[in-house]
Amino acid sequence: MTTVRSDPTTQLPGRPPVVDLSTWQAARDRLLVREKAHTREGDAIAAARRRLPMVEVDGTVEVVGADGPVPFLDLFRGREELVAYQHMWHDGAPHQGQCEGCTTTAWSLHDDAVYLEARGVTCAVLTTGRWEEVAPYVQFMGYTQPWYSVRDVPPPVGGSMGSLTCFLRDGDRVFLTYTTTGRGNEAAAGFFALLDMTPYGRREAWQDVPEGWPEGADPCWYWRTDVDGVPTWGPTSRPVPQWTRPGATPVDTLGRGGHHH
Repeated sequence: MTTVRSDPTTQLPGRPPVVDLSTWQAARDRLLVREKAHTREGDAIAAARRRLPMVEVDGTVEVVGADGPVPFLDLFRGREELVAYQHMWHDGAPHQGQCEGCTTTAWSLHDDAVYLEARGVTCAVLTTGRWEEVAPYVQFMGYTQPWYSVRDVPPPVGGSMGSLTCFLRDGDRVFLTYTTTGRGNEAAAGFFALLDMTPYGRREAWQDVPEGWPEGADPCWYWRTDVDGVPTWGPTSRPVPQWTRPGATPVDTLGRGGHHH
């Protein structure tokens, strides 16, 4: 949509209305009341989350990491708490064919792990992929947090992927305390909250936007782009974080299903 800026005092198509600073501040202050209520409700939910019961998990079950098979207990690395992202995996797919959303979430956790560990919380990534496939992917992406294959490991350590899950260690005993999926995973990706602060937000079709504003696209449309940064789910696209990796080039196939690997 092309907008002609003829009169800055009128509302422009697909743009917020233009007002003076005092009018804007009054509107901002009204919204701040709701934002503070939202923050307090979030704090109350977090307090309820801390009061959830927990379920004991077999800490001796073996997972496979860079050092070979290790008991799940070792993932805590001596700390009491563990936050694990359970990363989906497409067997036999090349790097560009792995899950876009999981790639995005795991990449967002890339630096979070430093701050988690400073608070006594270990961060790790679990996936059902075979370690011989996972290892080169981790190396290509340059992930610094440890990854482990949980193939054939029963839930809640293995099983369904695509979740953030928290565990607590008490000596040699391990407990599941919390798990979330879907939009709950947004806690690991701060860019979602930043996008929500902008006028156009995420530019997704489900958003509530004023009439006449640009139409949104399908959710997660920006998780894949081509080499020029154009969002696309076509055969030359990659998950967005992959374009930061040395040697990432346009591709010929996503490597899924009937595609050749």
